[in-house]
Amino acid sequence: MASSPPARLSAWRFVVTFGFVSLLSDFVYEGARSITGPLLAHLGATALIVGIVTGVGEAAALTLRLVSGPLADRTKRFWAWVIAGYALTVVSVPTLGLTGTLWVASALVIAERVGKAVRSPAKDALLSYATFGTGRGRGFAVHEALDQIGAIIGPLVVAGMLVLTRGEYGPSLGILAIPGVAALALLVWLRVRVADPTAYESPGAHASEPAQPDASATPAAPAARTRTRLPRAFWAYSGFTALTMAGFATFGVLSFHMVAHGIITAALVPVLYAGVMAVDAVVALATGWAYDRFGSRILLLLPVIAALIPILAFTDAVGAVIAGALLWGAALGIQESTLRATVADLIDPSRRSTAYGIYAAVVGVATAIGGVIAGALYGVSIPALIVVTLIVQAVAVATFALLFLRKRPSA
Repeated sequence: MASSPPARLSAWRFVVTFGFVSLLSDFVYEGARSITGPLLAHLGATALIVGIVTGVGEAAALTLRLVSGPLADRTKRFWAWVIAGYALTVVSVPTLGLTGTLWVASALVIAERVGKAVRSPAKDALLSYATFGTGRGRGFAVHEALDQIGAIIGPLVVAGMLVLTRGEYGPSLGILAIPGVAALALLVWLRVRVADPTAYESPGAHASEPAQPDASATPAAPAARTRTRLPRAFWAYSGFTALTMAGFATFGVLSFHMVAHGIITAALVPVLYAGVMAVDAVVALATGWAYDRFGSRILLLLPVIAALIPILAFTDAVGAVIAGALLWGAALGIQESTLRATVADLIDPSRRSTAYGIYAAVVGVATAIGGVIAGALYGVSIPALIVVTLIVQAVAVATFALLFLRKRPSA
């Protein structure tokens, strides 16, 4: 097999530039997600419908990676999958603001998430190659932090437009087409500069000796490029993450509660969401660095934080609701950075897109279950919702301790 040509950008420059692509794309879809709950409620949705739509949307964003992940590995056309996925998002979001029908809006919310499913395994694989040289936790954390800057700007722009237009969703979402086009342009430029990012994880391609496997991967792994079954540690890790997500309400349900109970206005929900994204960025950086230094124990923070969210977020006290929403952002920061870095350390590069697809699908099913549970229990009994969440997260902690802390593999 011919060796890969040298990448034309350093690993860090690649990670940072891809971070700006994500910044612009998050400007688009997080701006839309910040008002998904109020928008669907405006069109006549109940809390259950919001929970189902947002839960199914997240499930689509994750379970469909069972297809896109293996296909990306087989075709090696990582860039094509990434560009196609971003393009679907850029088209879906502005269109969402033009519809006045609940089922069409619901379909567009899910379509935007499908765009994420199309691009994410290939995108995560590309980033995993570059983070070989930057440190897994640090590389994914810096990317996530840049990503979240867009997630802060987008909701604030949408909030400003809602104020200026007196609650008109059309122009408030239509303006998001501008950063969407910019994201696609920067993505194409990056693809031209680095046609084959696998070179970042193939140092032997630039020297006489073959590339060496990642030292941070699972100990006693077989030689690189050997097509083996995914390791048991990967499946155990996926199960732990799935448990945390089964007891994790979507922001759509949280924001529905805020508006339905008159805690804050619909125009202020995106402002709060911007704060949530800021917390996401800070926590992603902190836990990413901590992961590289202390290992997987840092992941125990996730179920603990997730257990606290409904206790605070589903009250009628403004301060508690805001605190719960910010904790939701902290949990998201761990999910979007450190969890992805862990998968890269568990899996050989040749199977990585497939592993990301399977991992996301497992988590996606759990996310859909969590969205439906939260939406259904919210309409019946908020105390029951809190109790169920506490039980699920307690099981997640016990599972993690049993599988990962009881014994650690030796080098």
